[in-house]
Amino acid sequence: MPLAALRRAARETVSGLPREFWWLWTSTLVNRLGAFVATFMALYLTLGRGYSASFAGLVASLYGLGGVISSIGSGVMTDRLGRRPTLLVAQSSTAVSVAVLGFMRDPVAIAAVAFLVGMASNASRPAVQAMMADIVRPEDRVRAFSLNYWAINLGFAISSAAAGFIAEFSYLAGFLIEAGMTMVCAIVVFAKLPESRPTRIGKEAVEEVGLGTVLRDGRYMSVVGLSFLVALVFQQGSVGLPVAMGKAGFTPADYGMAIAVNGVLIVALQIPVTRVIQKRDPRRLLVFSSLLAGYGFGLTAFAGSVGIFALTVCVWTLAEIVNAPTQTGLVVRLSPVHGRGRYQGMYTMSWSVAGLVAPVMSGFVIDRLGAAWLWGLCAVVGTGAAAGYGALMRRLPAEGTATGPAMAVAEAEAGAA
Repeated sequence: MPLAALRRAARETVSGLPREFWWLWTSTLVNRLGAFVATFMALYLTLGRGYSASFAGLVASLYGLGGVISSIGSGVMTDRLGRRPTLLVAQSSTAVSVAVLGFMRDPVAIAAVAFLVGMASNASRPAVQAMMADIVRPEDRVRAFSLNYWAINLGFAISSAAAGFIAEFSYLAGFLIEAGMTMVCAIVVFAKLPESRPTRIGKEAVEEVGLGTVLRDGRYMSVVGLSFLVALVFQQGSVGLPVAMGKAGFTPADYGMAIAVNGVLIVALQIPVTRVIQKRDPRRLLVFSSLLAGYGFGLTAFAGSVGIFALTVCVWTLAEIVNAPTQTGLVVRLSPVHGRGRYQGMYTMSWSVAGLVAPVMSGFVIDRLGAAWLWGLCAVVGTGAAAGYGALMRRLPAEGTATGPAMAVAEAEAGAA
């Protein structure tokens, strides 16, 4: 592609987005650049502290459980207190709890603080996504969510590489660096991001947007359930794949080489692929990405070398690139303006629950039936999710509208105005 064309494509990708979005994007990138603890927690507990692998697994589960619980709570805070206060509380709490975790020595204290870190670190997600939906025009949201997802993966790729070097020097340094960088994110939010929560119009109508509203929204909760299925498949890249490769005689370095393709492709392709998909039918994109994810992992059953494993990673990574911004955009599209925090919290929870279920599922299937059954199950789950998206979204509402209880709230707000 000519240089002029590349420049034009880059300009079109980043143009038209408000300044507040870029400060939020910067906060996301800095946060992920400092995300060391989740990367080396298992090594820290087993090699650095001498605990068993079982204890490391327990701590990881508590960390994930904290994220499940905070997803709903932070969604409510986002709607009631505002996006900015929720972000400040979440990021400040993350910084403090991560720093404290680095000094814990007692196993009970480590487990308890890890649970708090999981709660705090996950609490900012509904607020970030709700704020992004507030400040970005509907036609630009898929592009904005894609850019944010790109920042997440770029930051994670860099922090993952740096984590190993930092761990060799000092595990405590990793905890303190993450705490410091997370506090920088809180400062950015405090100094540069104004509150974006839409003005409340019609008090009684706004009060109707509760968790019950979300739970009664059948179409939306079905989308959350389908999101859980897709997340369950994607989680196998970090929980099922390394176990299966290990049992097949491959080394951790082999797994590292195969999974590195995921981060490289996301950083390289997320933005150009988004330029292709942002104006396309989200139903078809979600059906396509679900099938691609399921059968991408399904192909792993036939992998016998690192190169083939890497090729299967390429397949399901493309599904991830398409699915992530499309799914997040759909969540906003189905959410009432004054209930975005709660709706985003429920969506975030689907991924957190998948993070808890996936390790148990993969371990059980691999131990009892073999890895080939796990990859076949991924294909079945992906197919089921694709069928579900196809059935649920035949009459997708127009941009800016909602359905079910959410639609009733929107109509009440309009009447109050």
